[in-house]
Amino acid sequence: MIFINFKAYKEAFSRKALELAKIAENVAEKSGIYIAVAVNYLDLPLVAKSVNIDVFAQHIDPVDFGSFTGAVNAEMIKEYGGRGSLVNHSERRMKLADIDFCVSKLRSLGMKSIVCTNNVSTTAAVAALKPDFVAVEPPELIGSGIAVSKAKPEVVENAVASAKNICKEVKVLCGAGITNHEDYVRALDLGADGVLLASGIVKARDQKKALEELAGLI
Repeated sequence: MIFINFKAYKEAFSRKALELAKIAENVAEKSGIYIAVAVNYLDLPLVAKSVNIDVFAQHIDPVDFGSFTGAVNAEMIKEYGGRGSLVNHSERRMKLADIDFCVSKLRSLGMKSIVCTNNVSTTAAVAALKPDFVAVEPPELIGSGIAVSKAKPEVVENAVASAKNICKEVKVLCGAGITNHEDYVRALDLGADGVLLASGIVKARDQKKALEELAGLI
């Protein structure tokens, strides 16, 4: 599994967001690998209706409908074709109670939750909430180009073990610094079900080539 977070990069905004999502769709078809993208709120409606891969939000607020100025909830994301959302990314940290709210809300709507964690202990705590995915990302390695699967393999192994011990059904993603096929394979060898990455694809000079290489097509 490969999840690509577009973040707020200019290389994956507006027209470029749709172009990259279509690249992801094409590579998924050719490789047989499940590939999904997480896009910003403005681009989500267009991207979701234009591709046949899963499109996720990058964040949702822990609220229902009501007087919550500026908030975007899970129901809004679903209405525009989103299949789920990242939750608690290192750039949008949340309280445990709010994570629980979002995971439960997404589950009730038939949507997927990808909860980001930064170490083994928080991975275990989050696994108890029974999200669909836990993505382990040491913050110091995010965007560094140094893969956590290489720099801190024990974090991946221990996170997988702790998560599965709490909830056997949860899938574990390896994030932070993933850039190439070797990083991807290494993450799988350590027990992860897939990877979550951003700049390794989004900011690549040739996004299509970078994703094809990650997926092992070249």
